[in-house]
Amino acid sequence: MNYEIIVVGGGHAGCEAALAASRKGHKTLLVTGNINNIADMPCNPSIGGSAKGIVVREIDALGGEMGKNADKSLLQIKMLNSGKGLAVRALRAQADKITYPKEMLKTLKQEHSLDILEALVKDLIVKNNKVEGVLLEDETKIKAKAVILTTGTYMNADILIGSERRREGPHGEKPSNYLSDNLKKYGFTLKRLKTGTPPRIDKQSIDFTQTKEEKGDSVYHTFSYDMKPIYDVDKQISCYLIYTNDNTHKIIKNNLNKSSMYGGLDDIKGVGPRYCPSIEDKVVRFSDKEKHQLFLEPESIYYDDIYLQGFSTSMPYDVQEEMVHSLKGLEKAKILKYAYAIEYDSIYPTQLKQTLETKIIENLYSAGQINGTSGYEEAACQGLIAGINASLKIEGKEPLILKRNEAYIGVLIDDLITKGIRDPYRLLTSRAEYRLLLRNDNADLRLREYGYKIGLIDKKRYQKFLDKKQAIKELICELKEKKVTTNDNEFLKSINTPEIKDGMTLYNLLKRPEVTIESLKHLLNKEYEFDVLEEVGIMIKYEGYIKKANEEALKMNELENKKIPEDINYDDMHNLASEAKQKLKEIRPTSVGQALRISGVNPADISVLMIYLKKDYYG
Repeated sequence: MNYEIIVVGGGHAGCEAALAASRKGHKTLLVTGNINNIADMPCNPSIGGSAKGIVVREIDALGGEMGKNADKSLLQIKMLNSGKGLAVRALRAQADKITYPKEMLKTLKQEHSLDILEALVKDLIVKNNKVEGVLLEDETKIKAKAVILTTGTYMNADILIGSERRREGPHGEKPSNYLSDNLKKYGFTLKRLKTGTPPRIDKQSIDFTQTKEEKGDSVYHTFSYDMKPIYDVDKQISCYLIYTNDNTHKIIKNNLNKSSMYGGLDDIKGVGPRYCPSIEDKVVRFSDKEKHQLFLEPESIYYDDIYLQGFSTSMPYDVQEEMVHSLKGLEKAKILKYAYAIEYDSIYPTQLKQTLETKIIENLYSAGQINGTSGYEEAACQGLIAGINASLKIEGKEPLILKRNEAYIGVLIDDLITKGIRDPYRLLTSRAEYRLLLRNDNADLRLREYGYKIGLIDKKRYQKFLDKKQAIKELICELKEKKVTTNDNEFLKSINTPEIKDGMTLYNLLKRPEVTIESLKHLLNKEYEFDVLEEVGIMIKYEGYIKKANEEALKMNELENKKIPEDINYDDMHNLASEAKQKLKEIRPTSVGQALRISGVNPADISVLMIYLKKDYYG
């Protein structure tokens, strides 16, 4: 069997990679251990969240599938941080755990250039440091021009509960037991990581009178720019807020020695997620806190499992029972599925290029949790980029490399390959220095052009995008031309803004904090779509801040444009600090801008590098 691209793993990264490659016309094979686990959500069936929701919109803008799939399967959706600044607003939805993977599998099966094979990959076929295919566990060889590894948490996976360690994947499946050792054989450095999941509770056994209801937003939202809302805003399923208490904390502290992480097992090497810690971690690290937030979240309309968000643990079953029953409203709760931790192998991500191709083996790409990230959204965006770049390389075209001021996807990949990881990487708005430019509302304006150029956005969707851009331009022109005068002072008073003594353009009027573009709609010559009004309102109100952020990004991009030759010899730079020399040799940055972001490389080292480049390369 011969293919152009083979994708190993059917999780969120694998689905996006396979779809991108096949939609670009390449004969693609998706190899997965269990077809029923394609696009599986072993943890919470939520899509989006802080920063992550913006990534989902970026995936959609580029032509990926996650946003559409979330819109098809949501139970509840809301805009997070709606009372805060624009830079931190993001969508978060509860997706249906049954519908989401079902819809994704349906989408995959509709692709004519894509085959799906249920099997486990044992090894790669490598010749002269170039991948030529994969070897299955039954010794079948499948040839390909490029391979994308998206193995998730399945490489040498161990389930951890109390003092018990089981060699299996998240649902008890057979893990990938050979690929890790074979990657080491090729020279890859691997890192052991750990993550976990909380118990699932029977909805019928919860006393919801002891909880606080959390409803979805009363206005419609979609992740996808190409989808109309298909849910009833008044029939969203609620989540519920509860808290831990002194008794919960006492039970945890008294049983710490039974937790896999704290004494149940003494051979744990995996590092857990810093920003999504277990409840044991929270109680130990934040011992001054009297309580911790927990959310009761629905998993599906097809069954009654409730996800106990924030209560991840690796305690034994009997201790989990005590912990759960200590919570208000859950005194008589029935646990349908116990919590567990999972330890697995990942590739240390500084061994990757900006394209997500590995530096060690040509035409081998990796994406998702294998690269040390956590979260479905982080995985999906990497899969999309890996699928795009593997395709573009086969086509002999320039790769797609997103800058830090263009997308959260660019921030994520740059962080991984430049800084490496200590624990599973999670996207946060604080990681993006240009977050005012990377907003929820403008992902299409930032990225849809790329999606069209690489062939994942068709002409119909692209024309819709061009129409939106034109409408934005027209609206801005109209706001600059149209004025309010002293005759409009009664109207101005009605919208709680000071009267004027002279004429003022609507454009300048809109810069007043209390004036919204919605309140000026009736003064316009024509009607505009909501997203056009929203975008123009933001552009005008934040004009000064956006201009400043763009200027800062421009300065940084000047350093990004100062390329570092691949054959540069850092040992020739005698004035470089030894740590900087070691880090530069390890990461081999492609630009001065990237070199500046490497931990351990300081401004003095950059000055030495610049002098060397000017003397020996730039002239």
